[in-house]
Amino acid sequence: MAHQSQGGENRLQGNSIGIAHIVFFVVAAAAPMTAVVGATPPAFAFGNGAGVPGSFILSGLLYLLFSVGFTAMSRHVKGAGAFYAYISRGLGPVVGIGGAFMALLAYFAVQIGIYALFGVFMAGTMEGLGIAAPWWVWAPLALIVVVLFGRRNIAISGRILGACMLAELAILLVLDIAIVVHGGAEGLSFAGFEPAQVFAPGLGATLVFVLGSYVGFEATAIFGEEARQPERTIPRATYVAVVLITLFYAFSTWAIVQFYGPSTVQQTAAASLDGFYFAAAETLLGPWAVGLMNILLLTSLFACLLSFHNTLNRYFYTLGKEGLAWAALGAVHLRHGSPHVAGVVQAVLVALILLGFALSGADAYTVVFSWMSALTVLAILAVQALVSVAVIAFFRSAPGARPAFTTTIAPALATIGLSGAFVLVCSNLPMLTGSDSRLVMALPVLVIGLGLLGGAIALWLRAARPVLFARLGQTFE
Repeated sequence: MAHQSQGGENRLQGNSIGIAHIVFFVVAAAAPMTAVVGATPPAFAFGNGAGVPGSFILSGLLYLLFSVGFTAMSRHVKGAGAFYAYISRGLGPVVGIGGAFMALLAYFAVQIGIYALFGVFMAGTMEGLGIAAPWWVWAPLALIVVVLFGRRNIAISGRILGACMLAELAILLVLDIAIVVHGGAEGLSFAGFEPAQVFAPGLGATLVFVLGSYVGFEATAIFGEEARQPERTIPRATYVAVVLITLFYAFSTWAIVQFYGPSTVQQTAAASLDGFYFAAAETLLGPWAVGLMNILLLTSLFACLLSFHNTLNRYFYTLGKEGLAWAALGAVHLRHGSPHVAGVVQAVLVALILLGFALSGADAYTVVFSWMSALTVLAILAVQALVSVAVIAFFRSAPGARPAFTTTIAPALATIGLSGAFVLVCSNLPMLTGSDSRLVMALPVLVIGLGLLGGAIALWLRAARPVLFARLGQTFE
């Protein structure tokens, strides 16, 4: 049953998920199979080549710095508002609403891109079975299933995501271990982590793909209202998720460097982006592994979609409770304790956007997925940089003595790193999207402009609806 507060207000079902469920959501959003098999080959080909494994270590360190202030502040922020809540508490509701707009953009964009990618791979799989249909047939079918699961108790989705994630990790680990046992083309070494390789030309391009593997990071905090002992669960889940993602991706990419050899891995990736990992699996494990990896790629994409669907549902739920959107979005299911109205509204909007792309004849991979991925990374980096600034501002005004590293130094370093990553992505947009069109080059303007629009709406609310504006953020205290 949905929990009723003292004031009779519906809330998400509390005390229903633990560390494992939350970690599953974060890692599922990172989509191990999709990230490793789909995102790292172009990083090898167009970035710093053999230095990709070390690039994951750099990104992991950046997000660990981010996590220091993020988790410290999580003890003071309640509810499902996640980044919106953090920014509002630290920098005020005007900046908070601007951040919420950018976060909504990020999670809408990533879903659109992944639905298109799912449609592409599903179309290829079904065509092999004699059923031919375009990507835009399979994408809405996946959307229906995702909505049905998102309507249920969050723990149900956590179990599904956990099963998918474990299967993905298992097959990739089997491949990694087989490479280690095989010994590698040039012998096993620390190639991939050596500074000369990591900081080689192309690091900026590599970080575009690597940082994208961490999108969905805020899922640790967004389920705070439903977590058991959130003051402990959220920080622990955050660190576990970041470390797990970093070590697994670094190990998997290091292993593939050993398989092809550090001197040839870049050229090999450039020659065969699609078959980069599948060729290694077929050589060392056999055709069965390729078939299984293809299936797990689909489940990886589905798990990713389910994770982002649940994340965005809770953004809508929060905006509904705050009075910033249709109030019904803040309703919860009487039996499952889930934001089911938000799920339906979100699904309708996603379906309309997918329909628009389908009617325009846009290529699902080179346009929909590539462009939406770039937009996602830009928007989420901008929001995360704002959160780091908000952490510093929050603890400056909060009573009580705390370590300077936690409240100032780590968040400041994270702000610098995330802002630098935003600039790197902007400078690599043509490579990331495969296009230098005006629409692509305007993506950073769209992100910043939408944030400014959110702030302008907040200023209007302050003048036109002061009572509503005064209540903003109270649900997070």
